[in-house]
Amino acid sequence: MEDPEVLLIYSLSISLFFFVVAVSFRLLDNSAFLMLNKEIFVDSSYVSKQRIKRHIVAHPEDKVFTSKLKRALFYRCLHKVFLILMASSLVVTIAALILG
Repeated sequence: MEDPEVLLIYSLSISLFFFVVAVSFRLLDNSAFLMLNKEIFVDSSYVSKQRIKRHIVAHPEDKVFTSKLKRALFYRCLHKVFLILMASSLVVTIAALILG
């Protein structure tokens, strides 16, 4: 069996890995940039999911643009999944640290 300190370092590394992957997917979500390229004005860099879905439904004829928006929604979903994984692994790490 390995030392508890080594296991703690592994679990902290896993949490950090999940965080880095989550940030990477957030950076890949370029929905505001896509909207601005099509001259659709947005008020912040975080475009709401409802607004993206409304635009996809309203403009099904633009296949390339809607596929890029769908990909951005997929990246946003992956971002949330990895944030949840990071938070849950961090909770387990803190619990293991407290329980010894």
